[in-house]
Amino acid sequence: MAASAEDVRKSIKSYLLVFGALAVLTVITVAASWLKVSVALAIFIALVIASVKGSLVASVFMHLTGEKATLYWVLIISAFFFFLLILLPVLQTWETSHLIDQVKP
Repeated sequence: MAASAEDVRKSIKSYLLVFGALAVLTVITVAASWLKVSVALAIFIALVIASVKGSLVASVFMHLTGEKATLYWVLIISAFFFFLLILLPVLQTWETSHLIDQVKP
């Protein structure tokens, strides 16, 4: 499939914008590492920045912006199984603690 010159210009422009955003976010990540905050807050900041960077790379370089319907279904199914797998140990812990309370004299 041949792309027109206009399509190529759009692609190059979006790639350069993402490159600039990734460079800025990298500088922000390094600057955030120098902040005098708690370890938990530092990890949270780093994860937020990494999530934004990963989303940029996935949406532009992996061309996921054009596959929204498929992407939404994958996310919905993944979220369902995530919550199911989180719920199983919670229910097991609740049941075990409930049985222990019944056995205590």
